[in-house]
Amino acid sequence: MTTETKPPDDGATKVTQTSQDLPQQPQPPSTEGSGSDPDETPAPGTGALVTGEPPTEAPGGDDSGGAPAPVYSIYTTWEKRWIVVGGSLAATFSPLTAQIYLPALTVLARDFSVTDTQINLTVTTYMIFQAIAPMFIGGFADTAGRRPAYALCFVIYIAANIGLARCQTYAQLLVVRSIQSAGSSSTVALCQAIVADITTSAERGQYIGITVLPIVVGPSLGPVLGGVIAQYLGWRWIFYMLAIAAGVTLTAMAFFFPETCRHIVGDGSVRAHPVYHTFWQIIKNNSLHRRGRRAQAARDKVATDTNPPATADGPQRAASPAPSRPAPVKFKFTPPNLMGSIVMLFQKELGILLAYNSIVFAGFYAIATALPSQLSAPPYNLSGSQVGLIYLPVAGGSIGAAAVCGPALGRNYARHAARLDPSLATTSDGGGGKKIKVDRKHQADLSRFPIERARLEVGLPLLLLSAAVTAAVGWALRASAHLAVLCVLLFLLGVGLVGFNNTVNTLIVDVSPGRAAAAVAANNLTRCLVGAAASAAILPMIDAIGAGWAFTVFGATYVVFAPAMWVVMARGIRWRTEVKEKEERKAEKKKALDDEKNGIGGAGGGRIGEER
Repeated sequence: MTTETKPPDDGATKVTQTSQDLPQQPQPPSTEGSGSDPDETPAPGTGALVTGEPPTEAPGGDDSGGAPAPVYSIYTTWEKRWIVVGGSLAATFSPLTAQIYLPALTVLARDFSVTDTQINLTVTTYMIFQAIAPMFIGGFADTAGRRPAYALCFVIYIAANIGLARCQTYAQLLVVRSIQSAGSSSTVALCQAIVADITTSAERGQYIGITVLPIVVGPSLGPVLGGVIAQYLGWRWIFYMLAIAAGVTLTAMAFFFPETCRHIVGDGSVRAHPVYHTFWQIIKNNSLHRRGRRAQAARDKVATDTNPPATADGPQRAASPAPSRPAPVKFKFTPPNLMGSIVMLFQKELGILLAYNSIVFAGFYAIATALPSQLSAPPYNLSGSQVGLIYLPVAGGSIGAAAVCGPALGRNYARHAARLDPSLATTSDGGGGKKIKVDRKHQADLSRFPIERARLEVGLPLLLLSAAVTAAVGWALRASAHLAVLCVLLFLLGVGLVGFNNTVNTLIVDVSPGRAAAAVAANNLTRCLVGAAASAAILPMIDAIGAGWAFTVFGATYVVFAPAMWVVMARGIRWRTEVKEKEERKAEKKKALDDEKNGIGGAGGGRIGEER
């Protein structure tokens, strides 16, 4: 065998060439000094915290060992913020719709000639559908995408509001009110799923806090807005106003809100079917295409003038290819798993988190339900609009919780990451200490990371605050304390309850990769059902044992079941590993069955071809 000898400067010259002279080619990973020595074993689960790795739910991945890991999302920090704010504004319709209707209940009972008990059934049916509908929409959103799910929700919601504004009988009101709930209730789950789509676990805490604001701000502002509209325009205009606001929101999302579902667009750079494009993207792409065609035509004209077609004496110049649109992406719809949310209720970790979070939030529903009757009676004697203003301290506390919990979750996550990999805490903070630096652009592998501790260590102090303040609110009402005292307690209640809810919601999303919408829908199911039970039970409890002991029961319940959170922190990693292994075995079994079917089909096809 002869070996061709190449010039000695061939390799050396190429090394010194710039990227403009030579296109960069992916190089195989070097085994020398690259950290791939088998004797050098990093701490379990820490490598991805430094270098990152493609998320398990991302479509595809880069298998080249030398190429850098892709970022989790192509969106900038401010783009992520605007996307989350847009989703949060859309999510406001769910709690706002539930509460804006309450000031008009007495008028509705009179107009439809029914009792107060019958008209209250419209509130009960609303909460039932508010619990059930997100299970279906959540599974649909995880497979078909966020934008189609939003479109479906708002179309149903707008049509239901118009129907409510024009209904003439009590039966129509009861049925259409349930349809209205089905349209609005899923927006909360979609909002939190969007956060999971575009943020890593290292930065997720600061965004989850924004998504919880509508759950508290909506009930705080709803009664005030509903009372004003019903007083000056009539109760039908409550629903007309909601339809108009929803139409404006849907139009804005159609123009500007991007698709974020990772099964469809990955990190945001995957080209999806045009059905997922915003109107702004369609307009922009068409404009760029027309501009490119004009530029190409101008270049071809210059080339023709400079190099005219050759005669028989010389070769003819090849014409530049005309620009063409990219090949269309085929739209593929995967039917949603409608039972996904139900299955999550029976998983060890998720089941405990969902059950305990619903118990804690039941206290918020109980207080929100009891305040109107307690404050409208002596010695307070507040009017309906004044009672609505009392909810504003809760909204203020929720805003404070969002501002505090987000950074706290991020710092605690970084602290645990530095424990696993001390090299992360090497940057000086300018004050003689060390600043922990964690990669926020790549999703870390959480299989061996104590994400439960990173989240719940922030939430448990807020839980204890909630337990104490819940009981204190009851005793303040029992003692007819000054309204200023009550407002301070409600502010602290907003900080504690909403802050703890932030941490649990973040953890639920963290441990449910690729199924965020279904997980949040399961959370919504348990929270609404338990909240409905608490709302129905609180007034009889107050009548039987007084406000002080009634709210003490709720606060004591938080403390009694709090050890469940320590169990989650101690066994969370083991439980997540069990779920992952079970899903892998299920996927392997399904793949084997598919391969067997394809093999039988291929053999049959070959025999038919041979016979022909």
